[in-house]
Amino acid sequence: MGQTGKVAVLRTSPRTVLEDYHRLLNLADYQSVVDKSADTALKINISWHFFYPGSSTTPWQLEGVIGAMLRDGFDRELIHGCHNRTVVIDAHLGERENKQLNVIEKHGLRNVHLYEGEEWIDIRTAVGALADQFLVLNKVYPDGFSIPKRFIGENIIHLPTVKTHIFTTTTGAMKNAFGGLLNEHRHWTHPVIHETLVDLLMIQKKLHRGVFAVMDGTFAGDGPGPRCMVPHVKNVILASSDQVAIDAIAAKMMGLDPMSIDFIRIAHERGLGCGDPKDIEIVGDEDAAAENWHFDGPFREMTFASKMQHKIYWGPLKAPLEWSLKTVLAPWSYLASVVYHDSFWYPLYAKKRMHQVLQSDWGRLFANWETVDADEKGFIDVGGAVHELERTGLRALLTSFGLIGTALIEAPEVATRLRRASLR
Repeated sequence: MGQTGKVAVLRTSPRTVLEDYHRLLNLADYQSVVDKSADTALKINISWHFFYPGSSTTPWQLEGVIGAMLRDGFDRELIHGCHNRTVVIDAHLGERENKQLNVIEKHGLRNVHLYEGEEWIDIRTAVGALADQFLVLNKVYPDGFSIPKRFIGENIIHLPTVKTHIFTTTTGAMKNAFGGLLNEHRHWTHPVIHETLVDLLMIQKKLHRGVFAVMDGTFAGDGPGPRCMVPHVKNVILASSDQVAIDAIAAKMMGLDPMSIDFIRIAHERGLGCGDPKDIEIVGDEDAAAENWHFDGPFREMTFASKMQHKIYWGPLKAPLEWSLKTVLAPWSYLASVVYHDSFWYPLYAKKRMHQVLQSDWGRLFANWETVDADEKGFIDVGGAVHELERTGLRALLTSFGLIGTALIEAPEVATRLRRASLR
């Protein structure tokens, strides 16, 4: 209680975005938090393997952060991209479709997928007695859980976007850790997701040398996020070493009360950061931080899938169905998600929903990313008009068929049995 936070906020444009990211990080004093002598993980956000404005880390966000670090004397050999796996998101497809891999390869950085060849260790081995203070994780995982060993002593820079979320109202810096610290069976935490995010923040503060977040709001998403949203062009970027404060300011800009969002309020009350906007110092563009976008939020017009998820985790379907998600029957839910989002919603609705924002300078920059040139400040020319992204409509539908098979094969309930069978 009584703590203060600091969040840097800037308006930006494609013409100045790289210079703006450099200024943003230094306004937020990132060099006092991110230790140059330690490895730094850039925790890339992929909320959808297909490109959808506002959903995942933008290529200029990643380019801006890497460029700022190299300009400020960070060792290229100590910076790496970082991804985790979910059973409904293909990170390899996602890093290509969202053009994040282009940036990583351009700079010659390592690209770490945490579920491929990385060692995971028991949480109590990693954090010791801190585990006794968890709000919910010991109940969710009575037999314990594992986290990536490489995170111990590493810096981490989270790269979320400004958007709403059907489980947590908004999603940003704190939620981005969900995709790195928990491996299999993350969905077990959904009924207590707010408390889970607070536990994960405690873990991060114990594990990492430095924790920092850079949030892109050039596109921002309203509605039933983090996927089936209404995208908007908002031209802002944010950064902070206070994960609670940056999420609070992003929520406030979306027109939501940060202290009414449980994960922000609980983290604030436990002294893990500052969630009360009146106690958060804004550096940079105070007028931008004071904007109210009057977003509807994630619950006004929910998709069929999000309504069903709410009924399963908190409503009338909890008793008859939620138990199955902790058994060998769980893959039914992964397949249902892929079929709805990848085979139905994206092929049918995404093109129309994205059309207007893709005609913006940011949309043109994304579409023409491989061919545009940048100077030290940003992108002089963002390229021609966007007619259609390559993987939408029918092509997205065809891709989704392979994703259905991937979701089934990589489901932990199936993969474990396949591994056992191969050892016989």
